[in-house]
Amino acid sequence: MHKIACMGDNCVDYYDAAKEMHFGGNPVNVAVYCVRLGQHSSYIGAVGDDRFGQGMRRAIQDKQVDVSHLHTFAGSTALTHVSIVNGDRVFGDYDEGVMEHFRLTDEDVDFIKEHELAVSGLWGHCEDRLRELRAAGIITAFDCSDRPEDHIAVRALPGVDIVFFSDDSSSDEQLRERIRRIAALGTPRLVLATRGDKGSMAWDGDRFFEYGIVTCPVVDTMGAGDSFIAGFLCAWLDRLPVPDCMEAGARSSAVTLGYAGAW
Repeated sequence: MHKIACMGDNCVDYYDAAKEMHFGGNPVNVAVYCVRLGQHSSYIGAVGDDRFGQGMRRAIQDKQVDVSHLHTFAGSTALTHVSIVNGDRVFGDYDEGVMEHFRLTDEDVDFIKEHELAVSGLWGHCEDRLRELRAAGIITAFDCSDRPEDHIAVRALPGVDIVFFSDDSSSDEQLRERIRRIAALGTPRLVLATRGDKGSMAWDGDRFFEYGIVTCPVVDTMGAGDSFIAGFLCAWLDRLPVPDCMEAGARSSAVTLGYAGAW
């Protein structure tokens, strides 16, 4: 069993009409999916001392994720208002809440160093500690979402081993060039782009790899990209070849696509 630390943002999606709340956020989702894949995961972040924060903590803990370093701050939990229009989710106002001021403490970093791998993303406020973790021998992964050229990603990438981003519109050759440019921003072992129904493309600095999708009924796309990341990283920790890791990511994503909600 591998130990994976997932650090950074969380968010409550609050459906105003139904008065329902669903929990997630990139590192939270990855932590939950890693447990689903049989690994030990920890989530390091911050929630408010409101009912949303209590619900978030309880929901993550119920998924057997270690929340010993999930901080509770006075204030509101990050929240997005969601409405349903003609059957589609429409995201409204977003309040980052206490996550705006979240930064990893030295104690958090020491705890993360007890894991094999640390993963964060564009809105996690963890980018400035990645070099330290990498220097300590921790494998680092970072999800750039669809903005790998964002200034936060540019600041993070010198400390990242495995870079993820999404791009479902570029041609194959355009994407290869983009991957090379992103790799030049740091010294990653691997840069990987997810491409929606076109699968994924990866580059290890020497050669490109491509993998398609695992055909499945699609109920909801929420969390599909995060489950790909979890599947890939768990296979990577098992030292599988890159194409096998890409397949593992696609299979993990197919599970999530088959039900409503992220988890």
